[in-house]
Amino acid sequence: MIEGRRIVVKVGSSTLTGRDGAFLDRSRLDKVVDLVAKLRGEGRQVLLVSSGAIASGLSAVGLQARPKDLTMQQAVASVGQGLLIRNYFDSFSRHSIVASQVLITAEDVMRRSHYLNVRATLLKSLELGLVPVINENDSVALAEIKFGDNDRISALVSHIVAADLLLILTDVDALYDAPPRSAGAKRIEEVSDFAALDSLEITGSDSKVGSGGMITKIEAARIATSAGIATILTDLDHAAEVMAGQSFGTRFLPHTDPIASRRLWLGFAATVRGRIFLDDGAVEAITTRGSSLLPAGVTKVEGTFVSGDTVELLTPSGQVVARGLVSYDAEEIPRLLGRSTKELSQELGEEYGNALVHRDEMVLL
Repeated sequence: MIEGRRIVVKVGSSTLTGRDGAFLDRSRLDKVVDLVAKLRGEGRQVLLVSSGAIASGLSAVGLQARPKDLTMQQAVASVGQGLLIRNYFDSFSRHSIVASQVLITAEDVMRRSHYLNVRATLLKSLELGLVPVINENDSVALAEIKFGDNDRISALVSHIVAADLLLILTDVDALYDAPPRSAGAKRIEEVSDFAALDSLEITGSDSKVGSGGMITKIEAARIATSAGIATILTDLDHAAEVMAGQSFGTRFLPHTDPIASRRLWLGFAATVRGRIFLDDGAVEAITTRGSSLLPAGVTKVEGTFVSGDTVELLTPSGQVVARGLVSYDAEEIPRLLGRSTKELSQELGEEYGNALVHRDEMVLL
């Protein structure tokens, strides 16, 4: 049996509707609920991150496929979210379990005060014996702050509540080293090094009702394992067997030295306001020697930001290698480029002798 007292289960739209489905399949939803009830019966606490609001609302508004327009998606979600939670509430009642609804946006994780409120609500719900059903609040989320899928939400929620395990249910039974339907594709049983996946041809879901894909699920696993949370990816049909300890799905091993809460937020939840391009020397300094970023190693700056905002740090070719809190406004930086902090402090004042991004305010990606 897979260990873990507190578990976050993430289920996508394609699991609740089928790959080509445009409508919520109540039998599939019931199977998700039965799995959660079984885990509860084993003495575990369970939080359910569920997509499906848009899929649930399609038929009610007379649509046959997920709309591409954001405002139309929001309108459909405003109908579908009520239908989705009603189905969950009714299904959980078969097991004498009460479900609660928690709708969040990216801003609820990005802002510290919101983050604490979300955590308090979720932990109190568990204390009361409820099963929180969590979804992105599609009906109000703005395009600029939308997570775009619930995979990252599930990983961040796992961190917020200090979960022991994240179980991601998708429409394939595991991660494969090639497209699953291709000849010779092999299941990847275990992942301990995400860099080893870079050479693989990772294909995503082709669901017509969901917004996520395999790439976003791998990213969710990376976030969760970075926080020390074990992650399993499989499909609904094999989930019970996986949790019983049978060899299905793909297991992502947690880091033995998880990154601190602030760094996790900085790397995966903070809103990026700008981009700073580095020369090769600066890239090596921050990635291999743990150095702060100094103005001398910067070649170009993009975006509008102020001191304290989150920026991405990129290689000369445009690969993001880190995120950090910048110490200067965007308009100040151009005159600092290529110059040493000693030279800048002597010419412009001591305040210009600071690092552009200090290593304590930086997380490598």
